[in-house]
Amino acid sequence: MGQITRVRAAFVIGYQDGDHCIWPGGELVHEDGTVLFVGRGYAGSVDIEVDAGNAIVSPGFIDLNALSDIDHAIFDSFTGGDLRRGLAWSEEYLHDHAAVFTEEEEAFRRRFAISQLVRNGITTIMPIAAETYKPWCEDYADMAQMARAVEELGLRAYLGPSYRTHVPYTDGAGPLLHEDEAKGLDGLEQAIAFCRDFENTANGLIRTALLPARIETQTERTLRLTRQAADELGVPVRLHAAQGLFEVQTLFERTGMRPLPYLHSLGFLTERTFIPHAWTVPGNRHMPEEYGQGGDLALLAQSGASVIFCPIPTAHYGVCLEDFDSYREQGVRVVLGTDSAPPNMIRAMDLAMGMTKAHTGSVTSAQGRDLFRAATLEPSEALGREDLGRLAPGAQADYFVLDLDGTHIGPHADPIRTLIMNCDGRDITRVVVAGRTIVEDKQIQTVDTSDYQQRAQAFLEKYMAAFSNSDYKRRPASELFPPSFPVL
Repeated sequence: MGQITRVRAAFVIGYQDGDHCIWPGGELVHEDGTVLFVGRGYAGSVDIEVDAGNAIVSPGFIDLNALSDIDHAIFDSFTGGDLRRGLAWSEEYLHDHAAVFTEEEEAFRRRFAISQLVRNGITTIMPIAAETYKPWCEDYADMAQMARAVEELGLRAYLGPSYRTHVPYTDGAGPLLHEDEAKGLDGLEQAIAFCRDFENTANGLIRTALLPARIETQTERTLRLTRQAADELGVPVRLHAAQGLFEVQTLFERTGMRPLPYLHSLGFLTERTFIPHAWTVPGNRHMPEEYGQGGDLALLAQSGASVIFCPIPTAHYGVCLEDFDSYREQGVRVVLGTDSAPPNMIRAMDLAMGMTKAHTGSVTSAQGRDLFRAATLEPSEALGREDLGRLAPGAQADYFVLDLDGTHIGPHADPIRTLIMNCDGRDITRVVVAGRTIVEDKQIQTVDTSDYQQRAQAFLEKYMAAFSNSDYKRRPASELFPPSFPVL
C-alpha cells in the first residue's frame, strides 16, 4: 500500500457525471499518484494531512502549446516595417551561420521555461520553442535534453523535436522562404526515432508526439509522411496552420487552397491532431475575400482535429480567433494554450473571455465553465487521456492549490469565475504531478532554481544581441528593439 494524502480546501473541483463539479469544504484523497476519493467525509486512514484553507484545489492545466523558451514577444511584438524585416534571417546569414547558444545555455533555457510552466499550475505540456537561433531546427539531441529536464523537474510532457523543409529569410524587400527538403526529411526521421525511444518513459511522465513546424515550412511530402508516421506510431500531431496572412498567401500560391482545406485534402486532419491558432478562416475580419469562402471550420469538426487557442500571443501580435463560442458551436474542439511567458493559463482564460465578449458584444459569451474545460477536460479527451484533466477516483493525482486569501483577489463568489477573473497564476501555492509535490509555498521543490532569474536575463540579452548578426542591415539591438522612452 502506498502513501495516502488528504487535501482539504474551501473548494475542490471534482468530476461527476461526465463534467466538473464543485465541492465546498471538499477533500481530495490520493494514494501516491492515483486519486482515491473526491468529496467530503473520507472515512479511510491517511498518512499525510494537508489543510489548504481558503483555497481552490483544481485539476492541473494541460497546455498543448507550451513555450519552452525565453519569450521573444517582450522585444518584438511592437515592431513593423523595416524593423520587422530586420528580425528575419538575411540571405547572407541563411548561408553562413551557426547556433547562437551553447548546449549548456539551451539546457538552461528549457529548464527555466518548464519551471515557469509548472509554477502556473500547468501539469502536462506539449512544448514549443523558437527556431531562429538554431542552425536549422530542433533535433533528437535537443529533445533528449528536454526529456532529461522534464524528468528532473517531474512534469508530465508530450515531446518531439520540431522539423521543417523551409526557413524564412528576407532580401530586405519582403519575406521569402528557402527550401531544403532533405533537412526536413532528416528532421522527420529523427522525430520518429525519438518517439520510438522515449514513448512512455520516465515512469509514464514522458509521452511523444510529432511536432512539425508551421505549415508553410513543410512540403507536401513531409506532411504526408508525418501523417503516415503518426498513425503507425499511434502518437498525436501538432501543426501550426491558419495563423497568418503570409502563410495563407504562400499556401494559396503553392496549392490554390487555403491551409485547412489543403490539410483536409491530404487526409492530415484527424483526431489527436492539434492546430494552434487557426484564425485565418473565411469570415475573420482580417481574412481577405480573395482567398475565397468555404467551411474551413466544418472540415475541422468533421475530422475531429482540435484547435489550440492561445489568447496571449495572438493579442500581443494583433490577431485573434475572434469567437471562441462560434468554433465550438460549429463542432470544433477548442483547447487553450499559453504559448507565452509568463505561461499564465489563468490570464489566458481571462483574456479569452474578454476578447470574445468584445468581439460578439454578448455578455453571455465565453462562459467561465467552457474556458476552464478548454484547459482541462477538452485537451485530455483530445489526447485520449481520461486519466488527466479531472479529479476523480482512478485519475492521475495532477493538481494545484490556489490561495484565495490574497488581498488583491478580494471577495470570491463562484470559484471558477473567481479563479478566472480575479486570480492569477502567481496565486498558485502548491502543484502536484503524479502525486509528487513539485511546487510548495510557490517554490520549486525538485530542482534548484535559485539562479534562474539571473541566468534568464543573460539569455534574453544574448538572444536580442544575436539579431544584429542576422539582420540584413546588421543594426545593433538598441536600434532593432528601441526602448519605450529615451534611456538616460
